[in-house]
Amino acid sequence: MFTSTVRTALLALAASAVAVNAAQSISLKVTGPESVDTVENLKVTTTITNTGDETLKLLNDPLSPLSQLPANTFKISGGSRGASPAFTGIKAKYVPEVAAAKQAYTVLAPGQSVNIEHNLSEAYSFSDSGEGAYSFEANNVFYAVGESAEISTLHADVEAHTARVAGKLAVSRRADKRATYNGCSSSQQSGLVSAASAAQSYASSALSYLNSHTSSTSRFTTWFGTYTAAHHTLVDTHFTNINGNNFASFLYDCTCTDSGTYAYVYPSDFGHIYLCGAFWSAPNTGTDSRGGTLIHESSHFTANGGTQDYVYGQSGCKSLAISNSNNAVMNADCHEYFAENNPSLS
Repeated sequence: MFTSTVRTALLALAASAVAVNAAQSISLKVTGPESVDTVENLKVTTTITNTGDETLKLLNDPLSPLSQLPANTFKISGGSRGASPAFTGIKAKYVPEVAAAKQAYTVLAPGQSVNIEHNLSEAYSFSDSGEGAYSFEANNVFYAVGESAEISTLHADVEAHTARVAGKLAVSRRADKRATYNGCSSSQQSGLVSAASAAQSYASSALSYLNSHTSSTSRFTTWFGTYTAAHHTLVDTHFTNINGNNFASFLYDCTCTDSGTYAYVYPSDFGHIYLCGAFWSAPNTGTDSRGGTLIHESSHFTANGGTQDYVYGQSGCKSLAISNSNNAVMNADCHEYFAENNPSLS
């Protein structure tokens, strides 16, 4: 006869087995040509497979291999000079919760796969790293949307691809600077006039605050972490540069069709901002606003300081400020939320 202790232990083991069997899991494989004689032919395919027992809703995050936006989605190593190729692609504003609400995700049933092609010449230059054999490994972090709209992260098992790159090692990307708008409707143009004005006000107000507050404040430490003179100087420099921008004279491109992304820029292409689906449903001011998005994107420009996207969203930024203030002062969303100041902090 089983004792109650043994019975309890067996039930616990059974429950554990069910939990394991129902665990979410995915695999990620990169495939492509074995060699290319020009970087323009360097196109690889990522295959994402649901290897678990539950249907998955995976967000099409710009940094995920589910997105075709030319973001920094791959870890590339090798080459004749032992160096990684230079990243020349985009940096985007993205809020997972907003993307989930817009259902900007890929649904994969158990055992189902999806193939996504990536043109790596749009995001990387091999000029400095040289010809040679390279390993291409895709970012394996995915956002999964649960039944109650909660968002969790999944890490995929990865299989990299190796290919030899020779010949032409980079492509030129030329922006059309002849017009203020590209592919923007009249209503979108009107919205951008208001957004540019809001961004200008945000930049001016943020800079004024920094110049008048040269010690630790709740507003500064919430978004940038530990106050130091060096941190203050760095953020002040960023907003001095941003405040010097004329947002009304930027080139705005409205051709992006990604519904879950707000906007993106090529950091070296100053003054050129691409607006995507989430931007148009955002308020003009306030948290994750149109005006704030323009602050976020302009902080990415190399000329303004070249911020990164270490984390997205207010909760992520607050956590980053606590855990790594050195990264917080270089994080684009931290700059946006500092400028929007919503809810207001003194």
